[in-house]
Amino acid sequence: MRESRVRIRAAANNEADKPRGLSEQGRTRPEGIVKESFHRAIRFLAVLGLAMGLAMSGPAEPAPVLAQTKASASEPEPVKALGVKGAPITMEVFSDFQCPACRDLFLQTLKPLIQNYVVTGKVYLIHRDMPLPMHKHARVAARYANAAARVGKLEKVTEALYLSQDFWGSTGDVETILSRVLTPAEMTKVREALKDGKIEAGINKDVELAGRHQVRSTPTTIITHRGKTTPVVGVVSYSILRQYIEQLLRQ
Repeated sequence: MRESRVRIRAAANNEADKPRGLSEQGRTRPEGIVKESFHRAIRFLAVLGLAMGLAMSGPAEPAPVLAQTKASASEPEPVKALGVKGAPITMEVFSDFQCPACRDLFLQTLKPLIQNYVVTGKVYLIHRDMPLPMHKHARVAARYANAAARVGKLEKVTEALYLSQDFWGSTGDVETILSRVLTPAEMTKVREALKDGKIEAGINKDVELAGRHQVRSTPTTIITHRGKTTPVVGVVSYSILRQYIEQLLRQ
């Protein structure tokens, strides 16, 4: 597990920002947020997120410098998204079910986000699959999660997979985990859905999208607000993400 650094370049001045004052332990001192400056708000999120212990699982190369640009999220399958499509903020989370950092992001940050911002119509949350080759059973887990999404159980199965990550990550027995949280009738539907080639095609589509966004590690979250996107690499705490979302909503 390597610690990742968030590097964000704001479109306003086309100048790269990097966390400063990194110690040997990989911690930074937050610089504070200036509400009047969207650019500084982004830097605040990046620096404080790193201070909370940003973690990354993925290829060894450093995370790319991604620009804040006008864009819109690629249309997801409805079953892979939570919330209201017309919400003011869209968050696309590229993740790997066997990635420990993805587990932390979901359990510690995304779960309260869903309750407080997705359910209330403020954030549209999109799941993007990015199973890494280094994780032997990640793609199998992604297939099962996508099949579960077709019966409306994506959130429930995602949580179950992350909570039991150590078990199925070593055994590859993903189906046992699903059978603990789904009814026999739902499991029958999941098994049928797994036979559909569109499941694998959907995963591959997400992987291709990750390449277009220059996503190189998991988790990577792409936040879109008013046509502008900001990538956040690694795990950021809910308290910090909440401050950032509230800042966007006030604009």
